Amino acid sequence: MERIEINISEQQLYYYRNDTCFQKYRVSTAANGVGEQNGSEKTPRGKHYIRAKIGAGLPVNAVFRGRRFTGQIYHDNSAGIGANQDWILTRILWLSGLEINRNRLGPVDSMRRYIYIHGTPDSEPMGTPKSHGCIRMRNHNIVELFDWVSVGCPVNIIE
Repeated sequence: MERIEINISEQQLYYYRNDTCFQKYRVSTAANGVGEQNGSEKTPRGKHYIRAKIGAGLPVNAVFRGRRFTGQIYHDNSAGIGANQDWILTRILWLSGLEINRNRLGPVDSMRRYIYIHGTPDSEPMGTPKSHGCIRMRNHNIVELFDWVSVGCPVNIIE
């Protein structure tokens, strides 16, 4: 049995297998803090699951827009193109909430807010809240986690 726990205050993602922490990763959650409201650019709390895995087999630094590979590969010189852009790179684990009126349905729906665990440029800091709501990971880490987890894997986001 697998599960993921994301601890916002620690800026850590823990991947568990059979109730044993198999791996942990430094992450970056929302610069605006925690919250569930649509448009808040905050990281939602509570129980979720991985709804979809997107990007299998694509190269590291593959650029996504609207969950689709653009055909572009991010390079350090790409950074100037979208200075305030929250780059979505390499792989996407799309989250869906499980708690009605907390992170599922209506204006708090994590899936409709497009909340992901995804790769980000290597120049972006980990361990510091900087995203626009998603959970950012190093590209080599998201590839590793992506290959391990299954669609349906439980994800709990705590403060």
